[in-house]
This record gives sequence, C-alpha cells and structure tokens, in this order.
Amino acid sequence: MKKLAILMMLMICSNSFTQKKELRQINKLISESFFNEAESSLEAISSLVEVSDDKIKAQYYFYLAKVSNELEKFNDAITAYENLKSINDSAYSTIIKTEFDFLYSQIETSIINSAVEDNRNSNYSVASDKLIMAYRMNEEKNKDYLYYAAGSAVNSKEYDKALDYYVELKENNYTGVIDEYYITNNETGEEEKVSETEFDLLKNSKDYSNPRVGQTESRYPEIVKNIALIYVQQGKNDVAIEAIQEARSIQPDDTSLILNEADLYIRISNNSDDESERDLYRKKFKELMELAITKDPENGILYYNLGVISSEQGENDSALEYYKKAIEFKPDYVDAYLNLVAVILDGEQSIVDEMNNLGTSKKDNIRYDELKVEREDLYKECIPFLEKLIGVSPTNIDALNTLKNIYGVLGENEKFKDISAKINEIQG
Repeated sequence: MKKLAILMMLMICSNSFTQKKELRQINKLISESFFNEAESSLEAISSLVEVSDDKIKAQYYFYLAKVSNELEKFNDAITAYENLKSINDSAYSTIIKTEFDFLYSQIETSIINSAVEDNRNSNYSVASDKLIMAYRMNEEKNKDYLYYAAGSAVNSKEYDKALDYYVELKENNYTGVIDEYYITNNETGEEEKVSETEFDLLKNSKDYSNPRVGQTESRYPEIVKNIALIYVQQGKNDVAIEAIQEARSIQPDDTSLILNEADLYIRISNNSDDESERDLYRKKFKELMELAITKDPENGILYYNLGVISSEQGENDSALEYYKKAIEFKPDYVDAYLNLVAVILDGEQSIVDEMNNLGTSKKDNIRYDELKVEREDLYKECIPFLEKLIGVSPTNIDALNTLKNIYGVLGENEKFKDISAKINEIQG
C-alpha cells in the first residue's frame, strides 16, 4: 500500500513536470508567433490540466486565451479568460498578474477590430455576432457595442435579432450620449473640438478661451423608431404604435420622437390598401408635423412635409403656404420650389378644360379671353419661384424647361431664347 502511494505521488510529480515543460514550450511558440502550433500543444495537454494545481491551470488558460485571440477564435478566448478569472490570483505568475487586465482589453479590441472589418466587407451578420460577444464581456461598460450590433443585424436583414437588441437597449434606457469638449483658439478665433485631457490642460491657457462642454445627440429616439419600423415590417402596426407612444410618454417634448411617430404613420399609410386607413394615418401624420413645428418653428423641412400632405389631401391653399414657409427658412430647398410651382400649375387644367369646351359665340369668346388671362396669371405667379430655384440650382433641367415653356406661352421671346440656350449648353 505504501509502495502504491509512492508510485501515485511519483506519477503526479511526473505529470506536473511534463505539463510545466510543455507550457514552457508553448510560451516559446507564442513568443515566436507560431500560434497554430501552440494551439495544438495546448489541446494535447488539456485533459491533464483538469487534474493539475491552480498554478498550472492559470498558466494554461492564460496561454489559451492569448492563442485563441490571435487565431480569432474569440469564443474560445473569452471562455479561457473567464476560466483564468475564476482562479484565485494567488496562483497567478508575475507575468499573468502584469498582463491580466491588458489581456482582457486585447481580446475586446481584437473582436471590435474584426467586427469593423466584417462590416467594411458587408459581412454584417458575422459583425453583429462579434459585437454582441464584446458587449457580453462587460454589459455595463460596452452598451455601445449592443447598439452597433443591432445596426449590423438590420444591415444583414436579420430583423428579429435586431429587434431583440433594440428592445434590450430601450429597456436599459440607453442614450449613447457622451460629453464633447470645445475651446476657442484665440489666435485663429476658431472653436476647436478637443479631448477631455486637452480640455483640462487648455481651459486655463491664455491662448484659449470660451471653454464649453457639449453633448452628442441622444440615440434613444432612433432606437425607438427602429423598434417601431421593424414591427411595421413584420405587419405588427399596433405594437409599433404602442412602442413609439410609450417612448413619447417618457419624453413628450422630444421633437425627434414626434417626427419618428409621424414617420411611422406615413409608412403605415403608404403600406395600406385600405383608403380609409390611409387617410386616417395621413391625418395623424399632419397633426404631429404641426405639433413638431410648434417645437421647431423655423425648420423648413417640417413645413415642406406639411405641404406634401396638404397637397395630397387637395388642400392646395395650405400647401402653397407651407411650401413658401419651407423656402423662407430653407432658401436652397429645391424640392420645395418644384412642389410649389406644381401646386400653382395644378389650377391650370381646369382652366384649359373650360377653354376647350367653349363655343364660338361672342359670350364664349369673352369668357375665353378671361380664362386666357387667368392662365397667364398662373404662369406669372410661377416665374419668380422658378428664377430663384434656378439661382439655387442652375442646372435643374425640370425648372429650366418649365420656365422656358412659360416664357414661350407668355411671348417672352428673348427670355425663351436665353433659357433654351442654357438647356442646350447643359445637355451638351
């Protein structure tokens, strides 16, 4: 019995000596960047490590985490790191203690860099999975990775997966808001964006002034919008509306959320084959756009959208006013000019129809002349808007052709020739 115990002790010592020798060889392979060979050696001793002491286990998992990371086997790297972390640090060698935190950040950085490369190569699904890996490593610190994982899932059209991620972000009240640091360079007079460290150094410098801390825009409205849009894509309109209205109940004055709800209604309307439903959601869209204007009264895009919906509903007078407001606050808004002119000219068809139905009596001839003046007045009303549009967008063929035709009908021959020459020049 005594001999058996001695024999067992000798075997354990022999195994321990063998493992230490193998681990030294593995360390050498890693230092020489022979990672595949190191992986094979680690696999060969894996069963023996399970019955080894904590010092050998720590060394083994440390090397396995490093090798797996280099070979981009990130799940294995994370598992090895977690196994290493579960061992009491009293068993760590000096090297492990020194590199423990760096190993974690190295794995995380490798995963993110690999995900960025996958996104660049349109491998969105793989990128999303890697970003989730990085997020799960430290959910409190790495919430940004969950946000980017959701975006990659959308790009890969994995909407169910993206929805899960966005819902998790929403439940965590994630905003992604971070501080940004600005300071004015006194020599140039320009405000510069700087790092927090630079900001702390420069704010007391005589060469800089007006230090201020700003914040990035919240991602929360976008997240809620994407949740709602995915529900719409899945045909779950009621759930989509509920999701975005819940967010608005939390942030009722958030213009972005108001616009997102409006956008949701117009999408539902566009996807519906039911005319009454289409009309209902267009009215809801209009109401929210009007509310948004009260929050942001100088936003030309809001007025433009109201112009579009008013025009669709046959409210041409309102549409004209909204388009004029859009141009007032956004003078380079090409589409607003074009739509404004289209609404004005919309009245032309009824005039032409009446002219074509007139007879040759004296009374009809008088009425014809009256209608002709009305038609010319419509054209004259369009001219200043078209001229401004061409000033903003000199090569806009639609505007140039419309103005050319108007000049032709009005007998403005010189202007007609000038516009015709511009069109010929643009079209080569």
